Amino acid sequence: MTTALVLGIESSCDETAVALVRGDRTILAQRIASQNEAHERFGGVVPELAARAHADRLAPMVETVLAEAGMTLADVDAIAGTAGPGLIGGVMVGLVTAKALAMAANKPLIAVNHLEGHALSPRLADANLQFPYLLLLVSGGHCQLLGVEGVGRYRRLATTIDDAVGEAFDKSAKVLGLGFPGGPALERAARTGNPRFTLPRPLVGSDEPHFSFAGLKSAVLRARAAIPEPTEQDIADLAASFSQAACDCLTDRTARAIAAFPQATALVVAGGVAANQAIRGALGDLAASHDLPFVAPPMWLCTDNGAMIAWAGLERLAAGDIDDLHAPARPRWPLDPGAETVRGAGVKA
Repeated sequence: MTTALVLGIESSCDETAVALVRGDRTILAQRIASQNEAHERFGGVVPELAARAHADRLAPMVETVLAEAGMTLADVDAIAGTAGPGLIGGVMVGLVTAKALAMAANKPLIAVNHLEGHALSPRLADANLQFPYLLLLVSGGHCQLLGVEGVGRYRRLATTIDDAVGEAFDKSAKVLGLGFPGGPALERAARTGNPRFTLPRPLVGSDEPHFSFAGLKSAVLRARAAIPEPTEQDIADLAASFSQAACDCLTDRTARAIAAFPQATALVVAGGVAANQAIRGALGDLAASHDLPFVAPPMWLCTDNGAMIAWAGLERLAAGDIDDLHAPARPRWPLDPGAETVRGAGVKA
């Protein structure tokens, strides 16, 4: 695996990303193109615009990455492309591109689950991270606790019954007028705030293992509406109050999962929301209180990127797990398809 070379393509949401990664964890070249400006005026990602941008950018980005690495497709051992879950238009653009490259170069195709890309990305950053580990996977569309037992072997311990924590961050930021992308904007505002507002902590202390953030998001809306002319400090205080409540929910549910998965070698966080410093700090403290190593990827590896898809492709390739050109694009693709159905929107995960 140390000499294998995989080209990774990511296009599941609004980041167009390509990377060339070697099995010794060397990232030979990578490119990530953001679409923030295109979606900013809408206050969220418009799927059709995202798919068109992926279609315009992917081919030249692949050429650039190969050129920067001094490689051609003939030097690559496999092509890995995100096949879901995500915005189906973007997923299709990326997967079709990966299929075309694999067919043209006569290379194996690896259809990667985007969530698996996040789940395995800490192993790209930390060569010492061994299976099994407990993973908190937090992003705009997902909030799950998973026992990661090996490549392709995931046991879902908890999921959200309504909104993902990243969605709650983004929608709360929109309510507070903090701009787009909402999660980082709310985090910045919270740094200067005082968490003086009383907000709910859904399911904290509950015997139910899952997450819920819809009530917290609605509480922010009501608190903002109760202030006719909020000052900048009021907004910062509301942001800090939301941030503290979200941290409390995540740590409480994760503590429950630690007890349910005692074989874990480490507590790991991944996904876009894992870039949040307050959440990282709270989880690090939680891990220390349970004598568990805490692993969080570098900030750039938390958000969507091609390197995590290439790395998941390398892990799959080493396991002899490749796909044919009929691999489908999937808007939904759970890591643990055998997990018990839960109430609410959790069935999607």
